This record gives sequence, structure tokens and C-alpha cells, in this order.
Amino acid sequence: MQAQTTEDIGKGGINHAKNYSGYIIYVDESGDHSLGSVTPYYPVFVLNFCIFRKDHYAKVFTPQMQEFKFVHFGHDIIVLHEREISKRKQPFAFLQNRAVFMNDLGKIIEQAEFTIIAVGIHKEQLTSKCSHSDNLYDMALTFCMEMAYAFLRDIGQHAQTTHIVVEQRGKREDEELELVFCRVRDGENRLSAMPGFEIIFASKKTNSLGLQLADLTTRPIGLHALRPYQSNRAWDIIMTKIHRDPEGRMDGYGLRTFP
Repeated sequence: MQAQTTEDIGKGGINHAKNYSGYIIYVDESGDHSLGSVTPYYPVFVLNFCIFRKDHYAKVFTPQMQEFKFVHFGHDIIVLHEREISKRKQPFAFLQNRAVFMNDLGKIIEQAEFTIIAVGIHKEQLTSKCSHSDNLYDMALTFCMEMAYAFLRDIGQHAQTTHIVVEQRGKREDEELELVFCRVRDGENRLSAMPGFEIIFASKKTNSLGLQLADLTTRPIGLHALRPYQSNRAWDIIMTKIHRDPEGRMDGYGLRTFP
């Protein structure tokens, strides 16, 4: 399933009592956003915006994911984490047929209708150009918000309230993120003020399928950035979801790499 185009948007959706848009954005990150520490085996930072049309999320994606959990775990309380799955940690260590599990999960992600806007930062290559005090999260957040706003503007949804859902990281970190978010939203960006954006902080205990989808798709973007010529089944699926310009280009539109 390709990433949504402008022709796919606004053909239906959930009716809102308030001025909410028909879209919701789930966010995840991969890697350390500090330039002061570079992990040798994963020297990248990725920020990933997954944009869902709410009617598809509620009526198609959510039931499919719940059924998947019932089939493989017997309940839908399980929270899917890419790192724990890939390293076969609990509660995924018990999987007797990993191939079937991964194939079923891959099919759901492949069939899901969502759009990715992401930033990948090569930290080692950036250290000579930036100081350790520079915040890579701020840089990545600005680009993702700009392109998400442009995406919504192109489909006439930018004036309505769109919630951006992020996972809580800690009181101080969340307060710092909210300050940056508000500055970017209110005009510190290349486009204009983005008054429709609102940020939501979700507890790590929240069993949000949107956040889990964002988690499942973020690290593969980083692995592709590190080893672009290595076979990566997850990337093959994710690549089809990345936002593109009318001519099909994703670099600088749905995916930005620094430097």
C-alpha cells in the first residue's frame, strides 16, 4: 500500500463535535539525540511522524492489530516494541514460529494506510559541524512539524486541530519538548504559524497501537540510513509509506537526512 496522496484525503472520515482534523500523528524516536554521546554500533538519531487518517485507524488498522495480538498472544494487552521483538526478549522470547509472527505483522503494516515523515541524523558526521549543546531532537522536530503541516495544508486540514502524540520521557524532558514544540508551532520554522497542532504526552504504559506502529517503523529507518545497501525487509515496506512530492521524490519531503 502506497503512502496516501492528496486524492485519497477527505473522502470520508469521523464526524467531530469540535473542530478536529481527520488525522492524528504518532511519534517515535530511535537512538540518542545528544551529540555528546555517540553509540558506535548505532551512531544515528531518528525521529518519525506516522500520520493516520482517523477513520482508517479506527475501523481498519486497530481491529487488524487487535486480531493479530489475539492470534499470537491470546490477549490484546501486549505492547509491541521493535527492539524487544528483534532481540527476542520477554514477552516475545516464547515465539515458536517467529517467521509466521513477523510475516503476519509485516502484512498488517504493509496494508495499513499511513504516511511517514522522518528525519535521520548521522551523529558522527555532524559532530564537526555542530556543538555538543545543539539539540538534535529540536532540529528533527522542526522539520517533521514543517512537513506534516505542509501535508495537512495540501489536503485542507491544516486549520483544524491535529494532535501529535508522543511518549513521555520524564518531567524535565517533556517540559523542554513542549517549549520547543510551542516555539515551532507559533512560528519558529520555515513556513508559518501552525495553530492547529496540539501535543499529547502518553504514558509509557499506554497501549496505543499508533505509538506501537511508530516504534516498529522507526529503528528500521535508522538501520537503512547506516547500511543503505543491506537487505532490509522492514525498510522495503516502510519506504512505500514515506511522503513524496508530486514527482515521487521522498528526499527532503518525507525523509530528511543530516548532514
